[in-house]
Amino acid sequence: MTTLPTTSSPDSAQASPARSGGSPRISVALCTFNGARFLEAQLASYLVQTRPPDELVVCDDGSTDETLTILARFEQRASFPVRIVRNVERLQTTKNFEKAIGLCTGELIATSDQDDVWLPEKLAVSEVAMASSTRCGLVFTNAEIVDEDLRSEGHYMWDSIQFGPWARRQVRRGHGFEVLLRQWVVTGATMMFRSELRPFVLPIPASWTHDGWIAFIIGALAEVRFVERSTLKYRQHAAQQIGGKKHTWKELYRRARETGPAYFRLAHERFLLSQERLQSHASRMRDPRFLHLVDQKVEHQRRRLAIAEASSRWQRVVWSLGEMGRGRYCRYSPDLLHFIKDMLL
Repeated sequence: MTTLPTTSSPDSAQASPARSGGSPRISVALCTFNGARFLEAQLASYLVQTRPPDELVVCDDGSTDETLTILARFEQRASFPVRIVRNVERLQTTKNFEKAIGLCTGELIATSDQDDVWLPEKLAVSEVAMASSTRCGLVFTNAEIVDEDLRSEGHYMWDSIQFGPWARRQVRRGHGFEVLLRQWVVTGATMMFRSELRPFVLPIPASWTHDGWIAFIIGALAEVRFVERSTLKYRQHAAQQIGGKKHTWKELYRRARETGPAYFRLAHERFLLSQERLQSHASRMRDPRFLHLVDQKVEHQRRRLAIAEASSRWQRVVWSLGEMGRGRYCRYSPDLLHFIKDMLL
């Protein structure tokens, strides 16, 4: 088994030449941690891809179960190169994905969770979408939400995150970055992006999720596109960090009540970091107006933090109305329920 503890910088990998025939090489970046229960099904789904990956890069974050044994068996039977790197110290999810992405050598990188199951045409569908335009930097798809035993939960990821018809129309019209300023829509398990954009993306701040950061930064530099179909089964289980559950109104109300200053402080800090990164690459942004939009997003998050910290209900109402009057809830929050939450809860 090729377990390679490494201290090299994550962006040190060099892209390899394109495959014969001119098609780009595809790397799959997989992160594992005590994933033995579901990992074999995910690995098996790589083998039946109609467009096989050109390499699999696995970064294991110190698993103590059978994960590494399963990976070693898979390495022996895979029809493509498998590189397995075991971290000396735990990196946690975001930094582990940063490391795996940095080690990929393909022109296209698809990130993968350890507990899903890919449908056979997943890589092929994304590759075709990426090839549709050289301006496209990232492609994502939908995913079917399933339970631990892969039984359908009756809805899809886009239902859970409210990536509805209006938002999809905006992305189709080339306004993907404006949508990303409002809401998270790109799930890492469905994502593929061009490795040439990696220097702008890495390093990934530990406070962000890897998919949210990658989509946001790439969205400012290149077009973001989606394929309106499901390409994987997104498994729900108790150990999952981020799920695709469709919440009831009662659950949404409870979550809104529990969302306090700590949440808004983190959101403000995250977008300060994205503002700093994009300012350093201002000349590469596909629209110079985007920097102003990011400034406004940061200011909106700062104001929402102040609203959450306000001791006076009257102050919260006045400040929320002020943000509404400036149009920031419409441009920089997912929906008007956030305005109501800030005013009343």
